Amino acid sequence: MSRDARMAPVDVTWLRMDRPNNHMVIVGVIVLRDPVELDRLERTLEARLLAHDRFRRRIEERAGTYYWREDPRFDAQRHLRRARLPGDAGKAELQRFVSELAVRPLDPRHPLWQIHIVEGYEEGVALVLRIHHAIGDGAAMMRVLLDLTDEDPDAPLHGVEGSGSEETEHPFRPSWDVLAPLLEKVEGGFKASTEAARTAFGLVRNPSDTKKLLRDGANVAAELAWLLMMPTDTETRLKGELCGEKMVAWSAPIPLPEVKAVGHALGCTVNDMLLSSFAGALKTYLDSKGDPTEGVEVRALAPIDLRPPGRAKTLGNQFGIIAVELPVGMDNPLARLEEVRRRMLALKRSYEPVVTLGLITALGYGPKMVQDRLFDLLLSRATAVMTNVPGPQRPLYLGGAAIDQIMFWVPQSGEIGMGVSLLSFNNRVQLGLITDAALVCNPDEIIQHFQPEFEQLLYHALLHSGLDEAAPEAQQRAPKPKAKPKQKPKPKQKPAVLRVNGAAIDPPPKPRRARAKAPEAV
Repeated sequence: MSRDARMAPVDVTWLRMDRPNNHMVIVGVIVLRDPVELDRLERTLEARLLAHDRFRRRIEERAGTYYWREDPRFDAQRHLRRARLPGDAGKAELQRFVSELAVRPLDPRHPLWQIHIVEGYEEGVALVLRIHHAIGDGAAMMRVLLDLTDEDPDAPLHGVEGSGSEETEHPFRPSWDVLAPLLEKVEGGFKASTEAARTAFGLVRNPSDTKKLLRDGANVAAELAWLLMMPTDTETRLKGELCGEKMVAWSAPIPLPEVKAVGHALGCTVNDMLLSSFAGALKTYLDSKGDPTEGVEVRALAPIDLRPPGRAKTLGNQFGIIAVELPVGMDNPLARLEEVRRRMLALKRSYEPVVTLGLITALGYGPKMVQDRLFDLLLSRATAVMTNVPGPQRPLYLGGAAIDQIMFWVPQSGEIGMGVSLLSFNNRVQLGLITDAALVCNPDEIIQHFQPEFEQLLYHALLHSGLDEAAPEAQQRAPKPKAKPKQKPKPKQKPAVLRVNGAAIDPPPKPRRARAKAPEAV
């Protein structure tokens, strides 16, 4: 990278998305359980992070153009800080510390990252990372994080290929054979001008133009029109005016082989299982507050990594977005799982990720006013931002100490007040949740229902399929469904039934919108 390198338009878009109530900062936690030599840990972090140019450079704007520029006053100690927690220095104290950091903006006069080394956390060390989205997206940050690590605790400080060199398959991602030709055409068109942003802004002012665009079928604007004109999801206590105070929480790890075994028995993917369990946790939480849940649909915007093979370790932002609609209102866990599976199959055949990547790129060329208007429209139709990042399924070491847990929280945008993160590492999977305190003041009240919802699916898998290959300990701890008060028998609910505003409707045999279909090779 040259001394002054122009920022890619897509990175500019994420830089300009900061809001007073929502800073575009990825927050992560790494827990090291072993005794840690802090000086060695700091040397490892400094040497391996600074091997990436963006961690030494600040962002400078000149005449409306943004550049990466070497920070003439760079000081690693400004970015690597030591801290201690009050009291018992347990999980609750760490969650409060992370919540406090999550609301602090990064200093724009210096590179946009910071790591707090929390000493004495449960007889080990916890690292709290804050990295601005402009440096890279979640997939890029996972790979940078893995470049910090080793498979051998005695590995030398320098000259070691990090463990992040491998490529992992994104749980939402369609086949690259399908994506490659689309990305080439869409990116080529957006690089030339801001016409896509102008087209989208025109749709905002003249919704009647949408019908004409939808008739074009394969036209990129057809997908764009749907994203901007889709109806909002159900109004619940999870949506509303934000206060800017953040609260974070994370679940206990669930063994990944156990999730895979249950998914295999029930004919669905790991991602389907996790999304369905989270939807069930939201339903139980809303029920506990006395809120009506029948027919509730919660939409989450989920990023899809669109890096081509061979570019897994590149920084920056290269992802599209899909709108995942969670059937929170469905009471039967198996019916809910089947509905999630059906919806995810339909999304994997859509062009939403490619179109949104093109839109985000185009907005980086245009004025911030247009960007804000378009994103406000899109974000107003969703309740949460959700991301699912698969990590390496083997033990790793950082600064000679074994990594016990990795967790992170996805930043929210606009007026969205909930971020949902699913991360798998070393054959375990965890759920992370960050919320605006005005909407959910204690996200643990949602997190605590996540594992019991998964165990309900485990119970049904054991009951209906035997699940011979499930781990014996999983079979022992699978609970029977909790007894519920006797009620009048309800008509049997079909798995494919959808609910809109409390009314049940049968889903149409085709996707809900006119769109160009991806090849069946997906």
